[in-house]
Amino acid sequence: MARTDDRQLLHAISDAVLAILAERRPERSLRKLIESACSLVGAKYGALGIPDESGEEFREFIFTGMDDELVARIGPLPRRHGLLAAMLRETGAYRSADVTKDPRFEWWPDAHPRMSSFLGVPIVSGGSVIAAIYLTDKVDAPEFSAEDQEAIEMLAAHAAVAIENARLHERSRELSAVEERNRLARDLHDSVKQTLFSISLTAEATAQLIDSEPAEAKVQAETLRDLSRQAVEEMRSLIFELRPAELESEGLLETLRKHVDVVRRVSRLDVELRGDSYEALPVDIERQLLRIAQEALSNAVKHSQATSVTLDLSVTNGRVRLTVRDDGRGFDPDEPGIRGKRLGITSMEERAVELGGELNIESTPGQGTLVVVEAPVD
Repeated sequence: MARTDDRQLLHAISDAVLAILAERRPERSLRKLIESACSLVGAKYGALGIPDESGEEFREFIFTGMDDELVARIGPLPRRHGLLAAMLRETGAYRSADVTKDPRFEWWPDAHPRMSSFLGVPIVSGGSVIAAIYLTDKVDAPEFSAEDQEAIEMLAAHAAVAIENARLHERSRELSAVEERNRLARDLHDSVKQTLFSISLTAEATAQLIDSEPAEAKVQAETLRDLSRQAVEEMRSLIFELRPAELESEGLLETLRKHVDVVRRVSRLDVELRGDSYEALPVDIERQLLRIAQEALSNAVKHSQATSVTLDLSVTNGRVRLTVRDDGRGFDPDEPGIRGKRLGITSMEERAVELGGELNIESTPGQGTLVVVEAPVD
């Protein structure tokens, strides 16, 4: 049977880890980690150092206990400094009643608080140090205890999982960005290349007809003008998609409204966006919904020959719903090989599944298309 203090410690560590994992942004989760460590053992100051690729210097140094004014007076954050850097090479914890007595200690910057008691615990994953926790100035005690060290070591073991998850999340975002740019590159290659090829042929025909059939040459010149405008419009549309959406600062509705404005100008379609019953959602959900809406709208512009498109966003009863409806020529969603022709359908389905929801497409030749995505918001 665990002692009461042990149970309280486990509960405190569990609460800290859950709070870290609840943060969706890596930097905020790491800051939550060091704040939890300070709270757990009563440290006045705390920092989390993350090594760069060399393992010798800090790529990130996140701290707590000092305000912005004090940090500004201290100057640049440490990159490769004494005992702190040494902790990146050691897999064992270190505890001292006076950090300045350690031979590895070098110096304090002029404005830096003079700290005394010290507890350093590396965060190890796969045998390598991926971060280190630094705590100083034990409150109401001259030094950190063995029990304090044990508690932070337990927190560090759990934090290793949280940090690796944050790394995987970041890599996943990077891969998603690469995949998105590859898709846009394919679109650029397919659509603009065809238009430029047509421009080239029309220009050659125009040159041949100028002397013999000037009236026909004029018709070809007008076609050439229209094709050039079409190429410019397609480029504008693709360049807009390459710009990173400001979801974090503006939210899905405003980001999508700007996208709709561009599509409306470029395609001359009547595009309407409705979102009266929509409320802001976590950015990971909004990012997937934005990509689905962009893909559905792009399909309507490229393939449907529609005159109007309506997008509707709503959140009710714990579920988000996105619909994109056009009045175009429609198609048969069950046609064999349709996904080979329209890879965007598969992309939309995969994104809907990642949201824990589903995508349905209702369409009949000659009667328009309705794309519906529904997913839970938790």
